[in-house]
Amino acid sequence: MSVILASQSPRRRELLAQMGLSDFIIRPAQGEEKVDGDLSPAQLVETLSAQKADEVAARSDPADLIIAADTVVSIDGKVLGKPHSTQEAFAMLSTLSGRAHTVYTGVTLRQGGRVSTAHVATTVHFRALTEAEISAYIATGEPMDKAGSYGIQGCGAMLVESIEGDYFNVVGLPVCQLSRMLLAFGVNALELCAQEA
Repeated sequence: MSVILASQSPRRRELLAQMGLSDFIIRPAQGEEKVDGDLSPAQLVETLSAQKADEVAARSDPADLIIAADTVVSIDGKVLGKPHSTQEAFAMLSTLSGRAHTVYTGVTLRQGGRVSTAHVATTVHFRALTEAEISAYIATGEPMDKAGSYGIQGCGAMLVESIEGDYFNVVGLPVCQLSRMLLAFGVNALELCAQEA
């Protein structure tokens, strides 16, 4: 059995390795995301993570354990994905400035016909930002490949006053939830960490 991460996110790679799963294959999903526009943010990330797992499973051995995830930011009933331009990043960060929003990550594990999907939600409070601060943050390049246009694990940490919930969920992979899901598939991440220590 091989463990396959259906993502090219460097943050997810680092977190999976931190969990003791250092020997895994990276095989990102490549298909177009197709979802119903009426889904809640929680349903959306669960659906997208399941789609990614299904697509990668079709190109993998049935014995392989696929891990797929999808993260979005939600505020005012709107879902913010990755920005397509610096203008869009500026608009997203302006919307988040001085307010609370929710980060949702859906995680799907798939091995053959066995599938488990869950999501985690974390509330993030941003400090009030000036236009100059938003522009300076965009100039770092960090916002362009991240849901909601920021990365809490990088320079974006300076925008965050506080969080309620799982920090790693905001990074893009809810480690605690994933460890419980892995255990149900016979993978004890704590034992793997102990072996590497």
